[in-house]
Amino acid sequence: MKVVAFNGSPRPQGNTSILIGRVLEVLRTAGIETETVQLGGQWVHGCRACYHCFKTQDQRCIQTDDVINDCIAKMIQADGILLGSPTYVSDVTSEMKALIDRACLVAKANNDPFRRKVGAAVVAVRRAGATHVLDTLNHFFLIGQMIVPGSSYWNLALGRQPGEVEHDAEGMNTMQTLGENMAWLLQQLHRKA
Repeated sequence: MKVVAFNGSPRPQGNTSILIGRVLEVLRTAGIETETVQLGGQWVHGCRACYHCFKTQDQRCIQTDDVINDCIAKMIQADGILLGSPTYVSDVTSEMKALIDRACLVAKANNDPFRRKVGAAVVAVRRAGATHVLDTLNHFFLIGQMIVPGSSYWNLALGRQPGEVEHDAEGMNTMQTLGENMAWLLQQLHRKA
């Protein structure tokens, strides 16, 4: 089993990375392989709504001059997908939005290859707006027919400067529980397969 995580923050070692790391640490302890892709800070394009992916049906976007096709391929191969974003004007970063928009359309053009994968989101926030970010990410999972595990609270933690989320005990505990629930769900699905 493998989970691929995408860090939508332009800060590779910032709060979003710390939250992703907590979840992945729990998954690795459960024997699940993990990989992290640093998406934030990359030059990526949004969806052009050209629908070329419906013509080719090759699990790729027609745009090839950024990392999104590599990300989509990793998502298709994984058993679980973890998406992390800081809160930017009460939503995800532009890089994360490009990924979910393009991956969603490519998936719909190719018979929903994310169906029944496990998807979870984590959100770093300074003060407010995080539940909208969580909704944006969860909407991607749900329209892709993915299974979304819950946690002990919404999957968010408070912090502005890098490292501040580690002082949010409830937020870090939420990530721990999310990792445990994601691992359990992946193991249950793997046993049934």
